[in-house]
Amino acid sequence: MCGTCLRHCSPTMPLADVPDVDIDPSGTFKYILIKCTDNSSKEEKHIVRGYYKCHFHADILKVAREAAGPEFKLKCVGGGRIKHEDQAKEILVYGYSQGYGQADHAVTVDILKKRYPDYNITFSNEGY
Repeated sequence: MCGTCLRHCSPTMPLADVPDVDIDPSGTFKYILIKCTDNSSKEEKHIVRGYYKCHFHADILKVAREAAGPEFKLKCVGGGRIKHEDQAKEILVYGYSQGYGQADHAVTVDILKKRYPDYNITFSNEGY
């Protein structure tokens, strides 16, 4: 497996407690934007996952599904890359996934800004 989530979801966890963001603390790596649906309540939200050790966007989705468990349906709605410079407090979201297409980077940035309010977070639709 390419990596593990920093926080795991339990089967009894409400959707609100599923972490909105789980990305590596620094570096450049692939990421995916996921629509997470609670199977019982049908509530939905978008979450962001990204790990340096995952060489394919599909690997990230596999890790996220294992962490979420059977209570949640996870669907990748696109991907790209994240350049996370923790010391500079900057994140750049860019690129696309060959398998899932380009994520809506504006949605990703909005989610990341909630997790990293003191960061400068931007996106570009250019690059791979």
